Amino acid sequence: MPIDSVVGSAAIRTNELGIREIVRRLNSGLGPTLVAGLSGSKDRRISHKWAKDDGPEPHPAAIRRLMTGIRLWTELADAHGEHVARLWFIGSNPWLEEDSPIEAIQEDRFKEVRVAANAMLSGSFNG
Repeated sequence: MPIDSVVGSAAIRTNELGIREIVRRLNSGLGPTLVAGLSGSKDRRISHKWAKDDGPEPHPAAIRRLMTGIRLWTELADAHGEHVARLWFIGSNPWLEEDSPIEAIQEDRFKEVRVAANAMLSGSFNG
């Protein structure tokens, strides 16, 4: 499947989810501590609270990071499996100056993270 189809399909599917479901799926795949870090929160338990139907709403910057995270998670997990996707999120990445994608998302480096994800999805490791 061409990379544009993978990215487009994941974007459509994740845009239909509510923020609580997004957090639940990320908690399941990455774990709540990484989800909290990805969102920029210092509270390691916040993602559990966000996942509850009666819990607090994440602030807009956190929502943007969570939306980016779920799109990338969905694309990578669909293409390479959940184990590889999790390793991609936490590992150092040459397209991100050896930072992890979690750190880059936390710093709002969305375009750089997209380039890194596209390299993984397309298998093009030329930089």
